[in-house]
Amino acid sequence: MRGGRSVAAVTDADFDLAAGECLALVGESGCGKSVLASALLGLLPGNAETRGTALLAAPDDAEHPAVDLLAADERTLARTVRGRRIGLVPQSPAAHLTPVRTVRAHLEETVRALTGTPRRERRAAAEAAAERAAFPAGHLDRHPHELSGGLAQRAATALALIGDAPLLLADEPTTGLDRELVDRTADELRRQADRGKALLLITHDLAAARRVADRVAVMYAGRIVEIAPAARFFGEPGPRHPYARGLLDALPEREFTPIPGLPPELTDLPEGCAFAPRCAGADAACAARPEFLAGVACHHPLGASRA
Repeated sequence: MRGGRSVAAVTDADFDLAAGECLALVGESGCGKSVLASALLGLLPGNAETRGTALLAAPDDAEHPAVDLLAADERTLARTVRGRRIGLVPQSPAAHLTPVRTVRAHLEETVRALTGTPRRERRAAAEAAAERAAFPAGHLDRHPHELSGGLAQRAATALALIGDAPLLLADEPTTGLDRELVDRTADELRRQADRGKALLLITHDLAAARRVADRVAVMYAGRIVEIAPAARFFGEPGPRHPYARGLLDALPEREFTPIPGLPPELTDLPEGCAFAPRCAGADAACAARPEFLAGVACHHPLGASRA
């Protein structure tokens, strides 16, 4: 709800994610990427509504059954999902860190809560998690307000790695980092996928997505409009949806051509294709909402001839 009106922040989000795979969810700010992440973890505001199914498969052991994340109650999510089966790297790490506790204290407490590691071993486990996230050991005894945005992001990444969760949900994990640290963070996330974890990377950083992803999902105005293998998306023949192609063409190393216009307000979406007002190839057919077929939701996907 927004201003007493219902807003469909995310619709038709249909995808799967396998163990050992990274799916990068990309799109402009405000398109619904972080709302989707919050829905999966049960962290939406109290007046939000969800419909559909988000099935988290059962692990190899029989201790935890499969769970529908959208139907699970708060007790289940808090005790058996968050941290243990889904590790979260949040978009705003400062909001997830207690201001009166040091980074070391955060890490050691998370080690205790998620792994039951004996007290004498927690310090080493916390330092190992910090090292994996490229968090400098010399800053472990600092409080959150003493950290830069980049250091806070790396502290949050370290916390997400502690529980050895089979699914990592990284929501803009490279925000505030310089390019070297972006690459180090991306490489660590990729290593986690290579070790068998499923990784959902939510980002507007296409360079990070290219470095990590096996597949790319593009979201526009609350809807996934294309899903493609990363090699095809970033290489040849490239994206098939005009919006996805526009995202790549706006990069400095490519054509550096911005997409004209602005995304629509979620409270005022067009009847048909939401991208049509910004699309050079739009025609009368785009007055109808396109179906998602063969990996793309577009009446005139790039590379396809018009009838």
